[in-house]
Amino acid sequence: MHHSRLCAVLIDCNTGDVDQAARFWADALGRPVDLEHPGSEDNYRMLTSPPEEPIVQVQRVSHGSRVHLDIETDDIPAEVARLEKLGAVVAERLERWVVMQAPTGQRFCVVRAQRADFPGNANRWD
Repeated sequence: MHHSRLCAVLIDCNTGDVDQAARFWADALGRPVDLEHPGSEDNYRMLTSPPEEPIVQVQRVSHGSRVHLDIETDDIPAEVARLEKLGAVVAERLERWVVMQAPTGQRFCVVRAQRADFPGNANRWD
């Protein structure tokens, strides 16, 4: 048995200035940039997110700009296996997360639990 739920919306920006990109999205979404958050380092900037809503993070990338989703779980291998049964494929296994591709073409990530209230309203999978 494991749990999973939508965790985050990541705004991938092919930019040289992640702070400028974060300021734009902060203003556009009405969520201030949180530079004190541990997730605001290197190529990442966290926006302030209410606890009951998904995390919004701006990420500097070298590929095309897009938006992708993260699914948080307390058992990454079990969640990856569940999603593979639904037709998703592993695109890349990294140290702390797995990049997957849905059968419809979108890429998304399976990550360890990120929010303090996990499993909160997460789905339970047996």
